[in-house]
Amino acid sequence: MSALTCAHKELPFNTVLRVTNPKNEKSVVVRVNDRGPFIEGRELDLSQGAAIKLSMHNDGVNELLVEILELPN
Repeated sequence: MSALTCAHKELPFNTVLRVTNPKNEKSVVVRVNDRGPFIEGRELDLSQGAAIKLSMHNDGVNELLVEILELPN
């Protein structure tokens, strides 16, 4: 829960992403380690630790900017 990880529907495991909350410009680097979310319209599910770093842990759902930093070999 506190690790800086995320779930993504399609990106390969161990892909490294920079996720930015445009509301406050905070960003965090996370690693894809799970599949999901399985709710239509959502592309990314952040760990609680990542959500806290982005100051969005009380919001639940936010629009975020996502950049791929590294794809696994």
